[in-house]
Formats: sequence, C-alpha cells, structure tokens
Amino acid sequence: MTPIVAADLAVVLPELFLALAGMSLLMLGAFARGPGVARMVGWGTVLTFMVTALLVLGQGHAVQIALNGQFRADGFSAFMKVLALLGSAAALILSIDHFERAKINRFEYPVLVLFATLGMMMMISANSLMALYVGLELQSLALYVCASIHRDDVRSTEAGLKYFVLGALSSGMLLYGCSLVYGFTGATGFDAIATALHSSGDKAAVGVVVGLVFVIAGLAFKVSAVPFHMWTPDVYEGAPTPVTALFAAAPKIAAIALFVRVLLGPFEHLIVEWQQVIQLIAIASMALGALAAINQTSLKRLLAYSSIGHMGYALVGLAGASENGAVGIAVYMALYLPMTAATFGIILCLRRDGEPVDRIADLAGLSRTRPGMAAALAIAMFSMAGIPPLAGFFGKLYVFLAAIESGLYTLAILGVVASVVGAFYYLRIIKIMYFDEPVTQFEAGGPAPVMALIGVSSAITVLFVVMPSLILNPAGRAAASLFAG
Repeated sequence: MTPIVAADLAVVLPELFLALAGMSLLMLGAFARGPGVARMVGWGTVLTFMVTALLVLGQGHAVQIALNGQFRADGFSAFMKVLALLGSAAALILSIDHFERAKINRFEYPVLVLFATLGMMMMISANSLMALYVGLELQSLALYVCASIHRDDVRSTEAGLKYFVLGALSSGMLLYGCSLVYGFTGATGFDAIATALHSSGDKAAVGVVVGLVFVIAGLAFKVSAVPFHMWTPDVYEGAPTPVTALFAAAPKIAAIALFVRVLLGPFEHLIVEWQQVIQLIAIASMALGALAAINQTSLKRLLAYSSIGHMGYALVGLAGASENGAVGIAVYMALYLPMTAATFGIILCLRRDGEPVDRIADLAGLSRTRPGMAAALAIAMFSMAGIPPLAGFFGKLYVFLAAIESGLYTLAILGVVASVVGAFYYLRIIKIMYFDEPVTQFEAGGPAPVMALIGVSSAITVLFVVMPSLILNPAGRAAASLFAG
C-alpha cells in the first residue's frame, strides 16, 4: 500500500467534492431553522450535482488509476457518472414540490439522494471487488431509507422493508461470490484478477466460475433483472412517486455501468462462461417486461415491469461483449433517462384533489382535458415502445446491432419480438388518452421546474434523430476508453 498523494485526490475530486458538499448540506439542514430549509437543501443538492458533473467532464477521457488501484477514472466512467448525476438531479426536481404538498419535505431526503449518488459514482469507477462493494452498499443503504421516507404511509414503509430484506440477501450473494473469486485468484483488484485468469489458461477453476455467477446474481438484483426482479413492482408502487422516479433512473444507470466494467474488465477472459448467463437473464427480463405489464392497472407497477424490460434490452448489448456493445449500452441508458424523467414528471403533474393519479384508467380523455400533457406522455410512450423516429427506437437498434455483430442472432430476434409485444401496453395508454371519454378533471398547471423538465426531456426524445452525434460521439469515446489501458 502506498500513501494517497495529490495525484490521487485530483482523480477523485468529483467524489470528494460531492462528499464534502453532502456533509455541509447535512449540517445546514440540522442547524438551520424555518419551513424553507428542506427546499433550500434540495435545490442546493441539485446545484451540487451540476457542479459535480462539470468536474467529471473536466477530467477528460484519459485512463487514470488512483487509491492504490481501487479507483479508475476514464471516458466510460465520466459518461455514466454524468448520466447518474442528471438522473438524481431530475428525481430531486420532481420531489421538492411534491414532498411539500404531501407534508413530508424533510431535509434528510436530498442528503440521502446525494450520498446514494456518491455510492453510484464509486460503483462506476470501481477497480476492485472491495471498491465495488463499498460503493454498492453506500448507494443501497441510502436508497433503503428513501423508499420508506413517508413514514406514516404503510405502503412506503412496506416498500422500504421489502427492499432492505431482499437487498441484504443480494449483498450476501455478491459477497459470497467475491470471496470465491478472491479465494481462487488470490486478488481483489480487477487488473490482478484479469492477470490471474489469463495465466490460468483456457480452463478456469470451477470456483471462479461459481463465484462469478454469484457476483452476477448480486448485480442483477440492482438492475431488476429476472429472476432477481421480485422487489421491483412492490417497491415502485409503495414508495412515493419521486422516489420511484429515482429508482427507475440513476441506480439503474450505475448498476449497468458496473455490470459492464466487471464483465468486460477482469472477467473478459471468461466470456464463454458468463455470456450464456447474461443472454438468459436478458431474454427472461425482456419477456417478463413485455408480458407482465399487459394486465396492470397501476401506472407505477406498469412502469416497474417496463423498467425490467428495458434493463433486459440493455443487457443484450452486454451479451455482445464488444466495444459496439458498450456503445449500445451507453446510448441506450442516455436515451432511457429522458423518457423516464418525462413519464414520472407527467404522472406527478396529473393531480386530482391534490393527489397524483396512479390508475391507468384515470388517463381517459386526457387529450381533451390536458392536451399538452397527453402529447408529452404519448411521446414518452411511443419512444419506450421503440417506434421510429423517436429516441427509444435508436436505443434498441444499437443494442440489437451489437448482438447481431457478435453472432447472437437468436437473442436479437427475441429482443425484437419482446419489443413488439411490449408495445401493446404503451399503445394502450395512448389509446386511453386519445379515444376514451374523460372520467376525471385534473388540476391545471404544475410546478414550473417539473414542467421545464418534462419539456426538455420530451425535446431530447424527439430531436435525437436530428442531432444523434451529441450522444453517439461521447458514447463511442466512452466505450473506447473502457477497452484502453
């Protein structure tokens, strides 16, 4: 072990800034007085995320190793960290006014989101099994509390408890897998594990393969991939809607990035072993996401199954096990973020008697009562269904092309079939909004920041086809840096 030097601190500057800002905001919330403290801490956290994103972008795409090999900063980590920061910022923007209305506007919530995001950034840059676990648990422990932030609501506390119990189980599986990998390779650093696996020849030890399966199981839980998805519908439905928006975006981005870094990094030599597992998980996730959402009556449960399906599509790119697959994943997650932010923003703005609606049937006739909201939700639904020329189509196109280039034709075909089947429930929402008779009257307007977020997200979804290079070029550089050095 060598001492931490200034060069290390420069590499971890964004994370260091985020941690110090989090402690400062925690002190501000604890010692300040007045009804506006929670709002001030909330917007302070959003500003902190924006500054952190600028610090991440300022580091460039060069591969930098710090903290005795535990931490790796490169173009891929920068791209995914910015997405995670934007996802967390969007979720906070959705929460501020909603929590004030619901009288649960505690200053602790934005601080918890900040520390969860710090854990996400550590996950994305993890370069050892120890750093991986520390980042994962920092994120998870904060999110367990976020799920049950509405302490007086039975569904919220139940969601937090379910998430905690199942999350602890997945953490145990992950740790067991890490211990097996360490036991059979004698290393925890990703570079050292890769060297040990290469030196072992074509036949890896059975213990390493078993350990890798447990590691994959632990990571699959974090992205809600089948068969480790069981917590997702109940937690999405029970948690407050802004918390559900957070779960649907930023943690998924960080966990997918960690999946990519682990499997295409230290375990690249075992591609034959893990590629089959990822294909199976991807197919099962796409199938469940396409079929289980069809009979849902709750918008949040529908979006839970939708997110399971979307993670299955992202894993198709990972199964490709190539640089193009990494590009496809980066593009998919970049386009998944605005679709998700717009959808949850719209749900929060559709209020009746002061409460946001959650039943799909309540959207009947929305095009006549709130035409702007109906148009924005239609854009998000068409995009999630993968209908061209909206952004969602291109996200699926790139991951399917990566699978085809790797010879995984069956996986790509099944992905297309699942996408067609899943389009049914997205189009059903559009049909209900535009062809059914109105059954309720929604409150007019919505918080200005939320309306702005919906507008920006919808614009990105529509205009991606006009300026795809704004995302494709950074995604290409990010994937290239993942395989460099």
